[in-house]
Amino acid sequence: MWHKPHLLTAVSDLLFLAGTAALLVAAVVWGTPRLRLFPLAEVQVTQELREVRRSEIEQSLSDLLRGNFFTVDVDALRRALEQLSWVRRAEVWRRWPSHLEVRIEEHQAAAHWGDGDGQLVNTYGELFPASLSREQPLPRLSGPTGSSAEVLRHYEEFAQILKPSGRLPAQVVLSPRLAWLLKLEDGMLIELGREQAKAPIRMRLQRFVDYYPTLSDPRHGRPVAVDMRYPNGFALRFPASAGQEIKGKK
Repeated sequence: MWHKPHLLTAVSDLLFLAGTAALLVAAVVWGTPRLRLFPLAEVQVTQELREVRRSEIEQSLSDLLRGNFFTVDVDALRRALEQLSWVRRAEVWRRWPSHLEVRIEEHQAAAHWGDGDGQLVNTYGELFPASLSREQPLPRLSGPTGSSAEVLRHYEEFAQILKPSGRLPAQVVLSPRLAWLLKLEDGMLIELGREQAKAPIRMRLQRFVDYYPTLSDPRHGRPVAVDMRYPNGFALRFPASAGQEIKGKK
């Protein structure tokens, strides 16, 4: 037979076909019980959630929990969870032998954004569309597109500077011309204007805090607005019935 190449070729082909068939049979024998023995038994959320409801999670994942432990698309599950309004980030892992583990990072609301169109600002300065499930005393911020992180950062800075006065900003507005306006919890407006090299906004607001105890006037009462846009002074605006604007100088 060794001197008959055609016979050797035929034997070789038969051995190859037999090996391929054996592999196919082994795959079917191994794979069938594998599919049957490893169904998904549970999806576990690893932490307590404050805003995301279990029903929302179940609804977002229901159509994606196809296949078994090995074939389920965990990336598709993650993307579906991140479409939920209060989910900032989600992670999904397989946990042997039949569980999926889900970790969800929720948005933490820091402020309302804009004119009440249902957008919130999280603690990273990111916008997300959601409504609060319970009443929270959050400030309202607004500014040009893409400025939410900057406005939140300035709000936190303004709040720290104002702390000695016992007042906090209820609203912070950054205009399209990059001028800053604050509204305090008691309704008083503080016009800070634009950033200036010689008189930074921080310095102007600190001047307001320094003079705050003296701002009330016996004749006019309390001002409704304070204009701090002056490099070395300020102007007070009282209610229309109490008189006109009064200017002060540092």
